[in-house]
Amino acid sequence: MAKYTRIQVALKMQETGMVPVFYNPDLQVCKQVLKACYDGGVRVFEFTNRGDFAHEIFAELNKYSIRELPGLILGIGSVIDAGTTSLYIQLGANFVVSPVLKEEMAKVCNRRKIFWSPGCGSLTEISYAEELGAEVVKIFPAEQVGGPKFVENIKGPCPWTSIMPTGGVEPTVENLSKWFNAGVICVGMGSQLISKDIIQNCAYDILTQKVKETLAIIQTFKP
Repeated sequence: MAKYTRIQVALKMQETGMVPVFYNPDLQVCKQVLKACYDGGVRVFEFTNRGDFAHEIFAELNKYSIRELPGLILGIGSVIDAGTTSLYIQLGANFVVSPVLKEEMAKVCNRRKIFWSPGCGSLTEISYAEELGAEVVKIFPAEQVGGPKFVENIKGPCPWTSIMPTGGVEPTVENLSKWFNAGVICVGMGSQLISKDIIQNCAYDILTQKVKETLAIIQTFKP
């Protein structure tokens, strides 16, 4: 059962400004990455449903998070159907992120007041997602959809819309300034933050420092 309501998740996303996105088939690697990000200041983390037995890894990772990382909100991403949504809710997912917009996923999450963020690529999709109860909409792949200019143009007629771009976001002053000045509530970041080199070299101290620096950059652009 989720430990955090959808409102708590949305507020924490807005507060920290970043959601790391990660998957690895090795549970120990996942624990090390999660701990490194937590030590760097991350409080919302998205594990992605991208491999066989990913739900088993998530289950153990969530138990570890509850036991060892107080205040961390762990959720699941890359979910595209209602059945998988229900599976991860049963495993304690605090939020569900999808690369697509599926009405049946919204219904499953809304019944339990669990945060749901669908992937959108147009204002029509964003508006429909909000009708279905999405507090924060994901644009994906963010750079290909239109980048910061897309966000800026959406926020013009719809200033109430909360947007989280994922795909093409980089942990640099130049890149992050464009996204946050355009009006995003937070950013999702995967391999640009948690690189293959960090994983291969078990350089988790470097990851912690990178997370700290990225969060510090983000705070300079938040209102």
